[in-house]
Amino acid sequence: MSCSTGNGTSSSSMLQPGQWQVSLGFRNLHSHRHFVGTEEQTQRALNNTEVINDSQGFDLGISYAYNSRLSFALNIPFAVNVRASKYEHYGNTAANTQYFDTHSTGIGDMRLTATYWLLDPLEHGKGNIALGLGVKAPTGNSNVQDQFHKLDKEGKEYLLTKAVDQSIQLGDGGWGANIEIQGYQQVLPKTVLYFNGFYLFNPRNVNNTLTSGTKEAAANEIVVYHSVADQFAARVGASYALLSKAGLSVSFGGRIEGVPAHDVFGKSEGFRRPGYIISVEPGVVYSKGKNTFALSVPIATTRNRIQSVADLKYGKHGDAAFADYFISATLSHRF
Repeated sequence: MSCSTGNGTSSSSMLQPGQWQVSLGFRNLHSHRHFVGTEEQTQRALNNTEVINDSQGFDLGISYAYNSRLSFALNIPFAVNVRASKYEHYGNTAANTQYFDTHSTGIGDMRLTATYWLLDPLEHGKGNIALGLGVKAPTGNSNVQDQFHKLDKEGKEYLLTKAVDQSIQLGDGGWGANIEIQGYQQVLPKTVLYFNGFYLFNPRNVNNTLTSGTKEAAANEIVVYHSVADQFAARVGASYALLSKAGLSVSFGGRIEGVPAHDVFGKSEGFRRPGYIISVEPGVVYSKGKNTFALSVPIATTRNRIQSVADLKYGKHGDAAFADYFISATLSHRF
C-alpha cells in the first residue's frame, strides 16, 4: 500500500509528466506477543506456547505519471514466511517441548491504482491532496499447503498435509477495491506535515481454504473457511529537511493498521483474526539524483485483538500475535 513505506509526501517527491519510477520495498517483522483485546497473554511465553511468525515481504512498484496530476501504479508483492508453533502439531502439552515450522513463499495479491492530485502540483508546491482508486487481483495463493507433524492413537508420528495458517497465506482469494488518500502541507521552510490512508474493500465472504476454526464450530460439525477480510492503514506525521543540500530528511509520526471485524460490503463470516496496531514511526529519507532511499521503523504502542464475527457467535474471544516493531525500507529510481 502507498502508506506502508516512506516518510510522507512533498512536491519534490512527485513524478513529473511522462516519468516512470521503479521501486522495491522491503518489510521485515517478527511476531510472537499474544493479545486478547489489549491484554497481553504473558503466560504464553512462560509456558513456552507462543506462536512465532517471521515474515519478509518485498513489493515491486512500477509507476507512470500520465500528466502532472494523474499517475498509475502497479504493485507486485512477494513474501517469504515461516511460522513456528507447537499447538498446530503435537499440541500445547507439558510433555511437548518441540516446535515445528510451516512455510509459504511466493507472489501475493497484485494491485493497480490510479492517483489524482486535486490541485495542480505545478501551481501548488507547498500543499496538496491526492485521491487514489484501485483494484486488487487474487494473484496470490490463498491455499498454500504444508506438512504438519501429528501423533496417532498409538503415539506414532505421521505427517498431515493441509493449509497453513491464515497469517502466512500469500493471498486472500478475492477480488477487491482500494481507496487511498495522501497529502502534505509545508508549515515551515524545512518542515512538512504529511498524512496518508488506505482501505481495501473485500466483498467476498469466504474463500475455499479450510481452517481448524473454533472448538465450538468443530463440535457442531460446521466447516469453517478462511474469511476474505477488509484491511486498513493510516499515517500522519512531520518531515524535516535535516540536510537539504545533501538530500537528507528525517520524519516522525504515528500510524495505525489492521483488519476490521466487519467488512464494509458483504458478509464477514469464516475465520479471521481482526484487530489493529498503533505505532510511533521514526524515519529517514535520502535522495540523490534519480534515486531515493527511505527507511522507517514503526514501534508498537497499542495492540488490540478485537472479537470476530465467529467470536461473537460462539461467545469467545480469540487471541492473535503481534510484533514489537517492524522494519520498512524502499529504494526507488526514476526514468
